[in-house]
Amino acid sequence: MNRPVFRFAPSPNGYLHLGHAYSALLNAAMASAAQGRLLLRIEDTDESRSRPHFVQAIFEDLAWLGLAWEEPVRVQSEHFSDYEANLARLWRMDAIYPCFCSRKKALAHALASRDPDGQPHYGGTCRTLSPGEAEQRISRGDVHGWRIDMTRAADAEATVWGDAMIAKRHVGSSYHIAVVTDDALQGVTHVVRGMDIEPATPLHRLLQRLLGLPTPQYFHHALIRGDDGKKLSKSIASTSLRALRSDGATAEDIRRRLGFN
Repeated sequence: MNRPVFRFAPSPNGYLHLGHAYSALLNAAMASAAQGRLLLRIEDTDESRSRPHFVQAIFEDLAWLGLAWEEPVRVQSEHFSDYEANLARLWRMDAIYPCFCSRKKALAHALASRDPDGQPHYGGTCRTLSPGEAEQRISRGDVHGWRIDMTRAADAEATVWGDAMIAKRHVGSSYHIAVVTDDALQGVTHVVRGMDIEPATPLHRLLQRLLGLPTPQYFHHALIRGDDGKKLSKSIASTSLRALRSDGATAEDIRRRLGFN
């Protein structure tokens, strides 16, 4: 019988904070309780923000917390070809289309409705391009991303995202296509992540269905919040684990504070 597979998958665009620690510890605890495996994955496809020293810091901080994971660690930036292969499959299925719109142009022609992140739905400007024209523009090097075609998806839950961008401009991949590809390739059976990612789950299930990939069990945990009630985030420079350690906190202190005695 195959063992359950859990994964913790941080992005190296800042130092880990208490919210990351909670998610990592919860994944480890659930994997242990299920006699399963724990994987660590580095989600660094956003090359404009990812930094090598943050990758090393992730390893150091998790080891300091007393966590162990299987080797080798999957680093997404080393596997763009896997994501490109699935994008090519989706394009052959007419499930996605290339989008050449700049952010400014996309917003100028956006719909009044909004996605779960509060962004206006894409107006579909590039959806009507013929395959020949799209291929010609790609061949001449026009910058583009890839959008899911929700008019063909027939998925009521995922339509809240509209024609979501699943592969970003200027970088080889984005969170959505990379995460479903990796979860399948790594045999992940249980995805345990914060409630802030829950709205994206229907989109991930849609991509899994289109690509014929297995769908893991999803569990979305409560978020760790600061004294101001806001969720902890790298973008607002929430206090990092490294800073807490420098101030004298021990790994046992962090575990106790987060309910992992």
